[in-house]
Amino acid sequence: MHFPEEVAMTVSRFSKVGGFYAAMSMAILASPFAVGGTAAAPAKDLHQHCREAGNDDTIREYSHALYHGTVEAFRTLFPDAKGALSDSDFQTQAQYRCMSGKIMVCFVGANLPCVKMNADRHNAGAEAYCRSARDGDHVSAAAAGHDAVYSFQCRGGKAEIVGEPWALDKRGFASKLWTELPDR
Repeated sequence: MHFPEEVAMTVSRFSKVGGFYAAMSMAILASPFAVGGTAAAPAKDLHQHCREAGNDDTIREYSHALYHGTVEAFRTLFPDAKGALSDSDFQTQAQYRCMSGKIMVCFVGANLPCVKMNADRHNAGAEAYCRSARDGDHVSAAAAGHDAVYSFQCRGGKAEIVGEPWALDKRGFASKLWTELPDR
């Protein structure tokens, strides 16, 4: 991870207070610069951005400018839902990215990961869980990771793939969780 010069200088000033405090200070100061699972701010005109970028896997948070298209997309993904979500619901659940010049939208929920999926057939979390589980136990998403493409079951202390994996789009996201946002 690369830290701006002022962060590195600030951390070095704290090194006199001991290794623990220096490490804690670095972690606190570095957190705004972490790139991991944080979402980017919405592009000013996401339709234009996606047309120009083509593919951009950066997950962007909800923008009210996309409200009407987001309502249509929600109805596409969840046709049996009673009514549409409110603007405040979309603020916590709707996420966007670009694929093939179009805006794609996903709605975060329990076991609905709007991230690139982990298609590795070996899953360290599932393996660790199965070392102490009974045969036949299903490995939860909390153990395997919510981004796991495969479902696992324990057999003989090892994780075994069961069922059908999630289908992925050409960018590595779960196809059934993302739909195209209608263009304006």
